[in-house]
Amino acid sequence: MTKYKFESTEHELFRKTLRKFLAEEAEPHYPQWEKDHLIPLEFWRKLGEMGYLCPQVEEQYGGLGLDFSFGVIIQEELERVGSSLIGVGLHNDIVVPYIEAYGSNEQKSRWLPKCVTGENITAIAMTEPGTGSDLANIQTTAVRDGDHYIVNGQKTFITNGIHTNLAVVAVKTNPQAEKKHRGISLLVIEDGTPGFTKGRKLEKVGMHAQDTAELYFEDCRVPVENLLGEEGKGFIYMMEKLQQERLAVAIAAQTAAEDMLALTIDYVKSREAFGKSISDFQNTQFKIAEMATKIELGKSFLESLIEEHIAGNDVVTKVSMAKYWITENARELAVQCMQLHGGYGYMEEYKIARRYRDIPVMSIYAGTNEVMKVIIAKNLGL
Repeated sequence: MTKYKFESTEHELFRKTLRKFLAEEAEPHYPQWEKDHLIPLEFWRKLGEMGYLCPQVEEQYGGLGLDFSFGVIIQEELERVGSSLIGVGLHNDIVVPYIEAYGSNEQKSRWLPKCVTGENITAIAMTEPGTGSDLANIQTTAVRDGDHYIVNGQKTFITNGIHTNLAVVAVKTNPQAEKKHRGISLLVIEDGTPGFTKGRKLEKVGMHAQDTAELYFEDCRVPVENLLGEEGKGFIYMMEKLQQERLAVAIAAQTAAEDMLALTIDYVKSREAFGKSISDFQNTQFKIAEMATKIELGKSFLESLIEEHIAGNDVVTKVSMAKYWITENARELAVQCMQLHGGYGYMEEYKIARRYRDIPVMSIYAGTNEVMKVIIAKNLGL
């Protein structure tokens, strides 16, 4: 895996220690987790004990106070093991930052320490059965009733949906708002809240160990103090946080692409056909050269974006480009790498088979690549 320019000796040591931890605690068990269709809670607790959950959280709330560059390393090392570990990245870099950015001091004190230890596992509940990328049209409602909101609705495709005990839920607090997006708020709903139930664990084409579920809210009474930020600003908050979410997806796709290429190079060197190594065929060499070039381009683009993002710059347009292009590239690579593996590439015992089924969804979640193109075009003045 290519070293980033911003990586210091501290980063290198952090990566080395994390990789050793995952080699012992994740890699040997990952195939079984895929069969079980679930990552055990014990693994989350171990991540917390080692400081790999939400390292960016301030020290007063139990975190290490590190910047996003360390989150990048965690994302990469988890993805190197397998895409089913994305729920950890979602917890670290997507959901918990909502609480950090918009939560009150009381909310941070109540929730963040357990997010760091792994006692709290978070989820973000935006998507509904009839609403995907069109967030302004969500139908889940939250009606004020004294000191509570009464929440009714359904969410689907929720990553960490089975394990979650702390969900940030997008709701409509003002269905009559003239501009629909201004009627949306964010509520933090805790497991065990009356009226909050989890549906079935969804069976997916790939990412089998990642728990994905439906969430139901039926006259669910949520205390007003669980409102995150201000009422009616939920859509704005989600838009502000989507830059980092989409950057995280691009990082995962880039890591998967690098991993697939390394697997394929090793395979074509060791496999023989017609009396010589597959790597000796010009077609193989050209395919590898093309993939390596695209990966290098993606890496350079991604590195510049990570640096700009850490600096606090608005790089929404470029992140949309990266999310779209790098995930599409990873999907194309998965097909080509499987082809170069021949029949063995279709066997579950080969990691490339897992990659082949895990990669396609990256072009769908966190906003489809079609939506990315709409954002790019709009920001170019079209």
